[in-house]
Amino acid sequence: QVQLVESGGGLVQAGGSLRLSCTASKRTFSNYFMAWFRQAPGKEREFVAVISRSGGGTDYTDSLKGRFTISRDNAKNTVYLQMNSLKPEDTAVYYCAATQGILRLRTTNSYNYWGQGTQVTVSS
Repeated sequence: QVQLVESGGGLVQAGGSLRLSCTASKRTFSNYFMAWFRQAPGKEREFVAVISRSGGGTDYTDSLKGRFTISRDNAKNTVYLQMNSLKPEDTAVYYCAATQGILRLRTTNSYNYWGQGTQVTVSS
């Protein structure tokens, strides 16, 4: 069982930055692909980014490339999401997720473990 705890959300003005963190309880954190998803009110949960076990590989939803950066520190059992040039449409609850699988990493069903989410609100 892996427990994930997100932090770092909050209220920020458009154009600002936030860094989200997600810390895992499992000592074998490096065995998991880690991802960020987000869910805006009234919308489905959508893929944001994923990072490989070593951190050497990343993938992003196309619309966020260049503004968001996923990274991880396996020594700290933590994955990060650096969000720059934030826009009001980035407002959502952001979730981190973990999986030992390697396929379909952009889909929610591929992930076994989820955090409780952290709210990000971007004001115009």
